[in-house]
Amino acid sequence: MLKAWFTTPLWKRVLAALVLGILAGLALGEQANAIRWIGDLFIRAIKMLVVPLIFFSLVSGITAVGDIGRLGKVGGRALLLFMGTALISVSLGMGLATLAQPGEGLSIALPAGSAVPEAPDQSLIAMIVGLVPENPIMAMAQGSILPVIVFSVLFGMAILVSGEEGKPLAKAMNAGSVVMQNMTIFVMELTPLGVFALIAWVAGTFGFEALVPLSKLVGLNYLGCAIILGIVYPLILKGIARLPVRDFYRGIIDAQAVAFSTASSNAALPVTLRCVERNLGVSNSIASFTVALGATINMNGTAMYLGVIALFGAQAYGIELSWFSYVMIALTSTLGAIGAAGVPGSGLVMMSLVLASIGVPLETIAFVAGINHLLDMARTMTNVTGDATVAVAVGRMAGEIDVEEYISADDV
Repeated sequence: MLKAWFTTPLWKRVLAALVLGILAGLALGEQANAIRWIGDLFIRAIKMLVVPLIFFSLVSGITAVGDIGRLGKVGGRALLLFMGTALISVSLGMGLATLAQPGEGLSIALPAGSAVPEAPDQSLIAMIVGLVPENPIMAMAQGSILPVIVFSVLFGMAILVSGEEGKPLAKAMNAGSVVMQNMTIFVMELTPLGVFALIAWVAGTFGFEALVPLSKLVGLNYLGCAIILGIVYPLILKGIARLPVRDFYRGIIDAQAVAFSTASSNAALPVTLRCVERNLGVSNSIASFTVALGATINMNGTAMYLGVIALFGAQAYGIELSWFSYVMIALTSTLGAIGAAGVPGSGLVMMSLVLASIGVPLETIAFVAGINHLLDMARTMTNVTGDATVAVAVGRMAGEIDVEEYISADDV
């Protein structure tokens, strides 16, 4: 029995846990909250890996690239794809909300004691300055991912230009990356248990009745994510990477399941990195750099969602938007998605940035806060799939992907 469990591919175990969790949650109702601690334990174990994994993976990936010029090409291609897909996603969200009018005629009483996040009191310049950590160790301890990424990139570049003197440190960083990936494999065996507990809690706590008042908004969120997953990413895979789409989704299903159940891009990072390297055949240097970077700045599902919510709020309050308002939504949603932490609920804070830019009351946030976790699950899965898509596309352009391993992803 135990042998059969471990010899079954992880994605099959996770998928079975997902289905069983939904059934258990619907059967147990709010009593399913009693097993949520198992899911919380799983998330803590995953979060334990995030900062050291990002640091070692980015530094190891940069040093493996070989020279600064080639690093610029890899990073430039990744950033171009990240920004391009974010703009497409937020435009898609605004288009869907314009057609469906989810906020028209809606009247929802604010929940008792609901807390509305204040708009971030931070200028663009202050945000840019904050990217450089005063103390990188403190940034790591606090889990401030963007400053950690900036430090890691600079550290890796410094090792590269150090030549022979930097090689021992580069070797140590590569060893650290390997150790963290093996540690990830240990933690990943907890995935089915964590997914079961978390999905049971979600299904038992929210149920179907929570979706009725805001069903159109929920539907638009999932439709937008489905379009990105079913059209935008496949176009990149077929048009740029020139690789079959079906094999890609078979290879990334483990990461999608973890992202959907945890609603955290950071929590899914170790699994995404493992899938991109081992299932999709992307080289360690490309995968380590692109996936670690994408987990923080590539938030297509969040960008699409912010576009939908901005128009939803404007429609609910009867606010007429100008063309400039639409431009502001696109810009702030893209920047907000990039600045959003890869943890559950971070979209609510970024939402205030977008709403404030077009004069929509922040009380809009309270309307969706109750079902935010349900929305967060789909868009996080979309974000994580985007990280893998860009990694595959960049790996293909750089000639650093094992096509045979990619095509045999279903056998992993």
